[in-house]
Amino acid sequence: MRPFTILISFLALALSSVATAAEVTIVRVWPDYRTSESFLRVDEYFGGQESAPELVVRSQSRTREGYYFLTRVKSSEAVPGALLVVETILPGSEVASVHFLSVDLPRGSRAVLAGLTGTDWPDAKVKPTAWRVRLLSAGGVELARQQSFLWALPPVAASANTDATPAAETPSSAP
Repeated sequence: MRPFTILISFLALALSSVATAAEVTIVRVWPDYRTSESFLRVDEYFGGQESAPELVVRSQSRTREGYYFLTRVKSSEAVPGALLVVETILPGSEVASVHFLSVDLPRGSRAVLAGLTGTDWPDAKVKPTAWRVRLLSAGGVELARQQSFLWALPPVAASANTDATPAAETPSSAP
């Protein structure tokens, strides 16, 4: 009878931990380049600090200009110490650059403006070929993700021999 009691206790504990886990979804991601002037608000002209309706996190906190991923997140519970992982592949590159941005995500629906700023973004005219945004808990567990269409495509294998003649044109020897 004792093993049965232990099993029931274990199942109850497992179910209670699942029930209390935060349900997090990334509703939408809008990527776009922003100048530093686009962040200026009236408050700053009167000696105030930067203020924005979104939660703003940057790869280089002292620089505002850069490529931003405006990410709408919904969470059933607050997620303190979360990491927003922004991965991008730039034109002409096959390797993704990865940036980890710390964010304390509040409960409910919230817009997070995640920016790759300063030397982390090459130029205002550059747009990523592909991107992926992931939200990780403080423990490193992936809570949600959103990615561009091109991120989901498999890599194209490079042809090993581009100068080879097609098989139909290969001369054959007579029998």
